[in-house]
Amino acid sequence: MTNSNKRLFVFDTNVLMHDPTSLFRFQEHDIFIPMVVLEELDRGKKGLSEVARNVRQVSRFIDNLMTQYDNGIDDGVPLMLDRHLDSTKEASGRLFFQTTNFTSQLPDSMPGDVADNNILSTALALQNKYPSRKVTLVSKDINLRIKASIVNVHTEDYYNDKVLEDTDILSPGFHRLPTDFWDLHSKDMESWREEGNTFYKLQGPLTAEWQAGEFIVLEGDQPFQAVIRDIDDEFALIQTIQDHTERNHAVWGITALNMEQNLALNALTDPEIDFVTLLGNAGTGKTLLTLAAALAQTLDTKRYSEIIMTRVTVPVGEDIGFLPGTEEEKMAPWMGALMDNLEVLTQPSEGGRWGRDATDDFLMSKIKMRSLNFMRGRTFLKRFVIIDEAQNLTAKQLKTLVTRAGPGTKIVCLGNLAQIDTPYLTETSSGLTYVVDRFKTWQHSSHVTLKRGERSRLADFASKKL
Repeated sequence: MTNSNKRLFVFDTNVLMHDPTSLFRFQEHDIFIPMVVLEELDRGKKGLSEVARNVRQVSRFIDNLMTQYDNGIDDGVPLMLDRHLDSTKEASGRLFFQTTNFTSQLPDSMPGDVADNNILSTALALQNKYPSRKVTLVSKDINLRIKASIVNVHTEDYYNDKVLEDTDILSPGFHRLPTDFWDLHSKDMESWREEGNTFYKLQGPLTAEWQAGEFIVLEGDQPFQAVIRDIDDEFALIQTIQDHTERNHAVWGITALNMEQNLALNALTDPEIDFVTLLGNAGTGKTLLTLAAALAQTLDTKRYSEIIMTRVTVPVGEDIGFLPGTEEEKMAPWMGALMDNLEVLTQPSEGGRWGRDATDDFLMSKIKMRSLNFMRGRTFLKRFVIIDEAQNLTAKQLKTLVTRAGPGTKIVCLGNLAQIDTPYLTETSSGLTYVVDRFKTWQHSSHVTLKRGERSRLADFASKKL
């Protein structure tokens, strides 16, 4: 452990609980796991939660590494890159375990019998034992990182799970075209109509910035909106879209109130788009537009046989404990936002109370509320799947959900990156950010960021000022 060119990273338990593959993410550098971390992993391995599954995966990784290396652990276990990891770089560092007790060098105000302080004491002892090496404590616990700074231990957050450095570089899902767009791109342009839609095949300087599935918008006296169907090195194929701001193009009685909502409704009703992500602040219309599109395509056009709603059950305040009833009854309190919008969309104008009850019974036969806990192993055929509050899901959880899609299924992820309630998740590491970034080049996916609040003037003002 004397190679001064390699950094030595001391792991906190929450890093391994958050990302089991973090063992293989430090390339040529060494990793040190204190004994208290192994104890905390052992206590967290039981259960069906995502954290428990991650802990068991960490244990399997470590066991696999130690099984392949039988020369003892004092000199470290080689961190051979696991074949299941999505990486082209080899992890050439070594994994070290605490095999001796270190004398505590913490101030008296930090008792060593606390797990975090024990990890901090280990990092401090390693720093003093190997002064030529840069020792770094890696933790997602902000308070532990603050305490490490107090005792002069270098510390870092775990950054490898971040999809982007800043969510500001996430594409809004559309490109605003300059007023001279047609002058620059009309040369050698082809256009034709097919099944009531107008297609354009064009080339020009701006097409290099486009991705299939994105929208293009030209505002002004002659507005133009289209979706990019395909793109290659020479040409871009675009198709004009419906104007859902007009009453005769309403979707289940809902019209778009702004340009972004119109793009969202087109993505939600497009049979060529299988995966849609909608980002936006509270009141921008994400849920209302999605439900309107789901009802229209399930009950009117019969494109989908059923609507499935789900969301992660992370409370904003104190947890209210276990809930009685069936799966749908347990999920009902979490689906308040969806049910509120459903009331707006499905209240019959005639029939009184009996008419409303009959409508509710009919709709609930086509709308199912499902818990994320029972999704693994399922396959959805011809379903319209709505994942609400997707910003609270990890990349692994969203992968589990999206891979449930069978033939004819559409999945829509709704979320607001400013309202993340899951511990250790941030805007840059959220599963929602992950899927938006990974699906941006696939022609059968679409993403729209909704900007303008349309719930009420009160909600719009509160969203901006509070």
